[in-house]
Amino acid sequence: MANDFAQRFSIETTRPNAGEIAALADLLPRETPVYFSAVPTIAPAELIAAAAVLRKARLEPVVHIAARRIRTAADLQNLLAGLRGEADVRRLLVIGGDVDTAGPFPDALAVIQKGRLREAGIVEIGIAAYPEGHARIPAGRLEAALDEKIATAAAQGLAVHIVSQFSFSPERILAWLRQLRACGIAKPVKVGMAGPTSVPALLRYARRCGVNASMRGLMSGAAAGLIGHVGPDRIVDMLSKAGDLGDAAPHYFSFGGAVETARYACAAARRLAAGRAMAQPNSN
Repeated sequence: MANDFAQRFSIETTRPNAGEIAALADLLPRETPVYFSAVPTIAPAELIAAAAVLRKARLEPVVHIAARRIRTAADLQNLLAGLRGEADVRRLLVIGGDVDTAGPFPDALAVIQKGRLREAGIVEIGIAAYPEGHARIPAGRLEAALDEKIATAAAQGLAVHIVSQFSFSPERILAWLRQLRACGIAKPVKVGMAGPTSVPALLRYARRCGVNASMRGLMSGAAAGLIGHVGPDRIVDMLSKAGDLGDAAPHYFSFGGAVETARYACAAARRLAAGRAMAQPNSN
């Protein structure tokens, strides 16, 4: 039986300008979470300003905090103060960051433990997970780290949701989600998937992000003649039909552009809602 998986989506974007934010506001339901990825070159003032414009557009800004890119504890507090004071940011995605050097926060767990997030007005954090594993972190360590972050956030009074790395394999995502639930982790999960973009671009992002297992399937599809922009229809459809996922929803990475991704997400939600309505028995 179909569920409402596709209806409660979030999207992830990089450095949206005022025009893009206005277009997103026209397309997306109010308070849709829009995540700002942790771009190394973005200045705190630019990030705060973009979050403020998004908040004024009646969308929900969720800002990435990359632990190993924070130079000092004061830098983190200043950023949080600006985000809270000017954009009313209440939710973060806390990640390690793809750099080897570290300042006062060597990993995401350290930010949760020592970042004084609740004092800064943060009420909820997202933490990362990897359905296909991580190229540099053993599977056992990934599982232990997820448990540690959830427990530490709870001790700090923070609500938690999980945001997964994107995958091109609905079977792998489904197996990972079911294993997560079997382990007793009932937190909301935002299932990462690539929004519509070209196959060459998808392959490039897959290599960069280490999504090797499902990339082989994508390459097979490309060899079969995929052209134009390709969206995650198969993933959305399969997860929408699964009945044992708990609180789960799509999280679209906007590799093909935030506005096009938003259009796709809204269209997928409408398409599946219409299909669900047609499948309902006539009560007359």
